[in-house]
Amino acid sequence: MPQDTASPSSAAASTANDAPGKTVLIVGNGGREHALAWKIAASPRAAKVFVAPGNAGTAVDATNVPIEASDKEGILRFVKENQVDLVVVGPEAPLVAGLVDDLQAAGIRAFGPSAAAAELEGSKVFCKNLLRSANIPTADYQTFRTASDASRFIKDRYPDANQAVPVVVKADGLAAGKGVIVCATRSEALDAINRIAGVREFGEAGNTLIIEERLEGQEASVLAITDGETILTLPAAQDHKPAYDGDTGPNTGGMGAYCPTPLVDAEMMAKVERDILVPVVHAMKRSRRPFRGVLYAGLMLTSAGPKVLEFNVRFGDPECQPLLMRMQGDLLEIIEAVTEGRLGEVEPPGWDERPSICVVMASEGYPGDYEKGREIKGLERAAELPEVKVFHAGTQQVGGKVINSGGRVLGVTAIGNSISAAKLQAYKAVREIRWPGAWCRKDISDKAL
Repeated sequence: MPQDTASPSSAAASTANDAPGKTVLIVGNGGREHALAWKIAASPRAAKVFVAPGNAGTAVDATNVPIEASDKEGILRFVKENQVDLVVVGPEAPLVAGLVDDLQAAGIRAFGPSAAAAELEGSKVFCKNLLRSANIPTADYQTFRTASDASRFIKDRYPDANQAVPVVVKADGLAAGKGVIVCATRSEALDAINRIAGVREFGEAGNTLIIEERLEGQEASVLAITDGETILTLPAAQDHKPAYDGDTGPNTGGMGAYCPTPLVDAEMMAKVERDILVPVVHAMKRSRRPFRGVLYAGLMLTSAGPKVLEFNVRFGDPECQPLLMRMQGDLLEIIEAVTEGRLGEVEPPGWDERPSICVVMASEGYPGDYEKGREIKGLERAAELPEVKVFHAGTQQVGGKVINSGGRVLGVTAIGNSISAAKLQAYKAVREIRWPGAWCRKDISDKAL
């Protein structure tokens, strides 16, 4: 499995530019970016697909470029030298840092929100204030700038040290999906405050924190693609954030997902569009931060209806994998239409009626410290199974071997005639793959069963 890598200063796309179709650069190195590369490369409109920096999986389905997602200058130089037609920015950090703004200022088409619009994910305080002003249903909350003020609030509101304290403590900024701590007791809440705003476990993301009421219900993810005028809502999915079976353990970036989820029927989806997605797009436009890209609503389906837990400004990872496994339309055509402000002119994609499931295989110790550099075996056998695609996340190719280089390593994704059939096939593929310390949740999609 040779590494397919382009030099940052090469003209590797010259042959692609002679052929019909677009040269596309995808920024990022996770499972989401592998799924995007795989799906975009399948488009008849695509001539060449690069991924910067990519992983061992994108090296097979596209061409890796050794440029980090945070290297704006390197990315700008590469797209100019290789005549890249379109850049798709996958992760949240470069979006919040303004990569799309820089690309557009250089005359390069880019898919994703501006830095101003990406603040919807980059600052939970901004997001909560926008939701409140637009009357979009969400949990009650308070904002604090210091650990002492937040701790005093908890002690004053819950004077009995033994009483239940159903709150969620959140770091304001980006924390790779780990800056949200669900609490049940006063000691847990005070510990969460100290971790975020005291010892600064999540760095500058904890400069401000939010304490909000803990909502009860099932979680669901509804993603929509929008050009700021038209909204294309995608089938609902359900992520699994806690590390361990039964939704126990610390929060992670996501241990698996399935799509569609029976939790969100047609009536619920219409309510989400009417009460949440449309109002937030209008609110962003009114605040002079027009939103173009992927709008991801993380929802709690409460007894009082769906309420927003958070907004993300990109495809979810791992939701992207089962979503794109089912999409039957041309994703590149949709992305191009968004960048040109003409999404309303594009025919919505079709969807495979069969459900799809993604199981994340992680490194030992994740979401805490973990060891890297362990060889992954069995990938070929897993790939040979029908209706299975193994999306790479934290992997690299070194000396002809695929090794783990991140916490979430693989997104083993399968499609089947039923949720149980898709689950069976996904875990059959998981059993073929091994490396020292590999682990995964065993109950992905069980909530649907």
